[in-house]
Amino acid sequence: MTADQITLFAILVALFGLLAWGRWRYDVVAFAALMAAVVTGVVPAGQAFAGFGHPATITVAAILILSRSLTTTGATDWIARAVRPAAGATASHIGVLSSLAAAMSAFMNNVGTLGLLMPVALQSARKAKRSPAVVLMPLSFGAILGGLVTLIGTPPNIIVATYRAEVVGAPFGMFDFTPVGAVTALAGVAFVALVGWRLVPKAARERAVSDELFDIEHYVAEARVPEDCAAIGKTLGELEEATKEIDALLVALLRGARRYRPTAGVPVQAGDSLIIEAGPEEIDKLVSALGLELGPDAGDGKTPLGHAGGALVEAVIAPGSGLEGQTVGRQRRIGRHGFTLLAIARQGQPYRGRLKAFRFRVGDVLLLHGEAERVPDALTAFGCLPLAERGLSLGQRGKAPYLIAIFAAAIAAASFGLLSIPIALSLAVAATVVFGLLPVRELYEGIDWPVIVLLAALIPVGGALEATGATGVIADAIHQATAGQSAVLVLVLLMVVTMTLSDILNNAATAVVMAPIGVGIAERLDASPDPFLMAVAIGASCAFLTPIGHQNNALVMGPGGYRFWDYWRMGLPLEVLIVAVATPMILWVWPL
Repeated sequence: MTADQITLFAILVALFGLLAWGRWRYDVVAFAALMAAVVTGVVPAGQAFAGFGHPATITVAAILILSRSLTTTGATDWIARAVRPAAGATASHIGVLSSLAAAMSAFMNNVGTLGLLMPVALQSARKAKRSPAVVLMPLSFGAILGGLVTLIGTPPNIIVATYRAEVVGAPFGMFDFTPVGAVTALAGVAFVALVGWRLVPKAARERAVSDELFDIEHYVAEARVPEDCAAIGKTLGELEEATKEIDALLVALLRGARRYRPTAGVPVQAGDSLIIEAGPEEIDKLVSALGLELGPDAGDGKTPLGHAGGALVEAVIAPGSGLEGQTVGRQRRIGRHGFTLLAIARQGQPYRGRLKAFRFRVGDVLLLHGEAERVPDALTAFGCLPLAERGLSLGQRGKAPYLIAIFAAAIAAASFGLLSIPIALSLAVAATVVFGLLPVRELYEGIDWPVIVLLAALIPVGGALEATGATGVIADAIHQATAGQSAVLVLVLLMVVTMTLSDILNNAATAVVMAPIGVGIAERLDASPDPFLMAVAIGASCAFLTPIGHQNNALVMGPGGYRFWDYWRMGLPLEVLIVAVATPMILWVWPL
């Protein structure tokens, strides 16, 4: 191997290791890898930022904006509401939810689809006396499967299509993915509806459904004791006796760095903090009865609990949220918007320590309090999704037909070859703004900027794989390892390896790296590159084994109360099924 190849492989090993570790956000890691490649000379300085103008990056950004527009105008609401009549039997309930998610995510961003349908799923599960754990993982998987169907359904498809243009001179078209993707998605949705949900851990499936929108029975809130509080001088045991009609538990008393249990018999003093475990309404009652001050940012939130315009809001932290990675004590975003953070739950369990030290993650569930009319704008600013159906953009509802017409025109223009995909979608974005279908202030709010930076950073690195001959080295190694084996077996191996990488890395990063390798293998087998590129697209898009493989899986982890290893129980057989279904379909539609 040459010095450039050794350097590039070292950068890729570090890249994969840091992405799998998860200590730093993937866009930061990808950009650091790009800078390392530039400094070492494997990526020319003049090409360092070419990824920001790459067709794949532009296409992903445009589809994210259009997905946001479809949601805010209510263009997809009638689809979401179709699940309500089918919430009877578990299989039909999950089947309709997953099918709707798959159909919508074929043309929308997967995370946007999940964000739209998750409140519907939670509400329908509560009415059906069904645990959210039963419906949320299948819903997430359905949204991921739907991305397989069209070119714009998921970033790996866009990346693979644009790479094909570099290799053979023409990209995959809008619906070139449909024959293989649709059949694979249908098989996957059928599996999760009929079999998959039964593989969710029994304890989660049988968990009692609470009166809240999702099954987190209790939150833990931190409340401060003011100078004139009625609790001063009493022990926690005495306070519990005095408020025994309220279904709340006083977990601990915090004084400075000391933590006292209820059995310690320590009298409450002004300035102490009490840790309370209860449901949202019971927290309200206990705080009002004792005259406590709620939350570590009490005093920043401007609306007191019980105010006529106040609202309790349950929301989940979405990927790309500005809260992600911050501690409660250091962030100021929530207080600035007039809201108070009352409590936090993670993976269905209440947080039992000091809220100020809590570090936010994607999928954490927050209990917030503030003015009802400010909820939509506040959740957008926080980067959170509501866990209840809300009319987030009532003023835009009548514009949905116009947006659908613009979107359909862009799809048609790209499908018939009148315009390239990036140009067609970019024109659609411009039209939504010009005709007032999307407020200018919301234009960039729908873009998942970490994904854009990730793509823009890794595309030059992927180009360096080819320029340095590193792709050929990897392809030669795989070819030699499978010498004497059929091309079909090599195709399956490529799909499985890609799928495995996608389970621990970002799917877009996986596609950027594996697409050139797939073409290199095809060249050594004297085969068409198309089936191998399709195998990469399918494999990179199907991350079902862990919550870190896809943003959707992380997003349902909190509301569903899942643990890290719960995903493989349904995800592993689903991935086996996908390989079994997609392989013959690829060979039939895209012969070797």
